[in-house]
Amino acid sequence: MKLPPTVAAQPSRSRGRHHPETDTDPRGPRDLFQRDRDRIIHSVAFRRLRHKTQVFVAPDGDHYRVRLTHSLEVAQIGRTLARALGLNEDLTEALCLAHDLGHPPFGHAGEDALGAALADAGGFDHNGHTVRIVTRLENPYPGFDGLNLSWEALEGLAKHNGPVSDPRWALAEADGQWALELGGWPSLEAQVAAIADDIAYDNHDIDDGLRSGLLVLEELIELPIVARIWAAIGTRYPGLSTEKRQRALVRDMIGTMVGDVLAETERRVRDSGVETIDDVRSAGRSLAGFSEALAGEERALKRFLYARLYNLAELTPIRREAQRVVADLAAAYRADPTLLPPDWRHSGDEQTQARTIGDFVAGMTDRFAIARHEELLGPVNLPAGRF
Repeated sequence: MKLPPTVAAQPSRSRGRHHPETDTDPRGPRDLFQRDRDRIIHSVAFRRLRHKTQVFVAPDGDHYRVRLTHSLEVAQIGRTLARALGLNEDLTEALCLAHDLGHPPFGHAGEDALGAALADAGGFDHNGHTVRIVTRLENPYPGFDGLNLSWEALEGLAKHNGPVSDPRWALAEADGQWALELGGWPSLEAQVAAIADDIAYDNHDIDDGLRSGLLVLEELIELPIVARIWAAIGTRYPGLSTEKRQRALVRDMIGTMVGDVLAETERRVRDSGVETIDDVRSAGRSLAGFSEALAGEERALKRFLYARLYNLAELTPIRREAQRVVADLAAAYRADPTLLPPDWRHSGDEQTQARTIGDFVAGMTDRFAIARHEELLGPVNLPAGRF
């Protein structure tokens, strides 16, 4: 099932790094993309993901996914796909691990609140902020700002979900510094990272939803893809407990989706006639993805999860309180920038200061945001149990 090696990203053919680096420092036996991955793992932003919401606002919920565990699961699936297809595993893993670095506290609820708070300064989007983090905000190196990732890593982070025709300010700023060809498709490694993200969150949200009691198993197994796999598990393991059968369901769902992506990606690459990585970028469509049949079933699964989990009325008060925390903090810092740590205060124009405040708030973990709100503005009413 391996693809022609010429369609894979090769570190020896990379467009390099924006800031040239010498090899006078100890580097160890690592190529360019391995070093990209390692820079991401060792970044402060990556460590913060352990206390950032995935779906459930869970400052004390030990068994639910957070951004960090989600990113690790995406990387595991992405690397499996890359290895089977003969793509560059290290670049794929780097993109999977970094794809959510830009999320603010409290997941998409926090992103909506921060975007509204910064509307007059260009707004906020987590994907552009991911690129901003790795190009500007992380500063572990003496000679430049950012992590100085390879062009291929930046390209993949910028457009792993496809071409970007109208980039927001943060992504446009990074593109202006080093053109990322935003109008074209990214490498197959980036496309694999994107589909690995879909597979991971579809299935771990099922797992977390069932664990929390918010998803009803009897409703879930009415979906065709779930019903088919659930029945097959029952045939293989008659008498298996419901709990173990649910765990097997998630594993088999992931395996089914991975197998489908491998077969469909190989078919698309073969039928499109692409022979090089440049052909991949100019193919005019995604070459990695689900088959038409499974894509329809996966869309039905997403609709179910939105109706029965993400938009559940029971979670609405929690989401609103999380948004209030983020909005209050952004407003307080904008009204009085002296509340910020000294390094985050700027004497420049109001837009620059507002965007810096956005950087500061977006970098907060859930629990840090709660603590700052309670210190500066008053109590926060977020549950410390199931969610």
